Amino acid sequence: MPPKSKKGKDENENLGMMKAARFGRVKNDLSMGFVGLPNVGKSTLTNLLAGNNCAEAANYPFCTIDPNVSICIVPDKQFKYLADCYKPPSVVPAALKVVDIAGLIRGASEGAGLGNAFLSHIAAVDGIFHLVRAFDNDEIVHVDDSVDPIRDLETIESELCLKDKETLSKVVDREKDRVRKEKGISRSSEPPLSETFTSAYDKCMKLIESNTPVQTCNDFKDSEVEIIKDWGLITTKPQVYIVNMTQKNFVRKGSKWLPKIGDWVKEHGGGQIIPMSCEFEQNLADLGDDKESQKAFLDDLSAEAKKLGLKGPQAEVKSVLPRIIRSGRAALCLQSFYTCGPKEVRAWTIMKGTLAPQAAGVIHTDFERGFIKAEVCNYTDFVKHHDGQASMAKVKDAGKYRQEGKNYEMQEGDICVFMHNVSGKKK
Repeated sequence: MPPKSKKGKDENENLGMMKAARFGRVKNDLSMGFVGLPNVGKSTLTNLLAGNNCAEAANYPFCTIDPNVSICIVPDKQFKYLADCYKPPSVVPAALKVVDIAGLIRGASEGAGLGNAFLSHIAAVDGIFHLVRAFDNDEIVHVDDSVDPIRDLETIESELCLKDKETLSKVVDREKDRVRKEKGISRSSEPPLSETFTSAYDKCMKLIESNTPVQTCNDFKDSEVEIIKDWGLITTKPQVYIVNMTQKNFVRKGSKWLPKIGDWVKEHGGGQIIPMSCEFEQNLADLGDDKESQKAFLDDLSAEAKKLGLKGPQAEVKSVLPRIIRSGRAALCLQSFYTCGPKEVRAWTIMKGTLAPQAAGVIHTDFERGFIKAEVCNYTDFVKHHDGQASMAKVKDAGKYRQEGKNYEMQEGDICVFMHNVSGKKK
């Protein structure tokens, strides 16, 4: 049996993310997209996350016209441990696809600026990093000439909701046409709509008219969710709010805008908020691979935080990029399992709730088609029992290497070998 998870804050957060992702596609190659006004730091942050400069970061609106796609390596201490243990010639970590989408302005839902292109690009991603600017800088122009994160949040959310309202206006007519065709009713007749459809429509319209993302509502029945999935609403996508501050405010863990942003998010259905600083992250990245310089830089900032009265973990200054990548992956309900051997250690990406045969199919379709069983060891058990060996021998001796069938639900951190057979022909 899989290990039992501990209940608490993390579990509640995961449940919330599962609810947010229930409207999305069931695939393993999902993507997150950066959404925000022009010049809030989307391209800079995309560059930093990917560790390169593939996005054209420039100080003018709409510098990102086509969405820039970056593949970000998922920070994973478990994977690193396994790679260091097996020391294979091939190491393949998990990755998250992140899309830098053109900046949005007021009126985008009606085609203003690059509105139509923006909305088509955001419709193509599976989750949203909602980046908001909370820093003043005269050298970086603001599209509205002043910094006000609450106004910016209202602008973005209202444009997304307006687009969804437009989408909903066409949903009823489509459903009526479908029912007429299904029941053979004439076009002049008013067809009956199901109670489930009407209930789902009313709930969505109420949320959208209050400028609240549809994905934040917990009152949808499973049958309503299945209907809403087909409508293509932008606000059904899970959102993670990222607040871009100055390095000074990031170090002191405070900004006059953070409490106001927190209140706004609560009033609009809630969600995860990650304070960060592109200024700080860029300064750290500019030090390259010089570990000593990086340590000195972080130590100086941590000392500065302590002088400001911060204590313990609050005084520690470190990069938030790993947290952003992990939060995006969690918002999409993705997790990893590992395959380990002398030739390769690889992290494979699957959705939470994936069963063993489907997980095997991520490696090769034949593995799913001819699935027999999965030999599984959880990462924690491997670390505890492998005794320094790059093998499962000691783990088997400890009774922690088990066999699972086709109904086994994969757990985060499972190390697997899949047994399959596709040689036999069906008669």
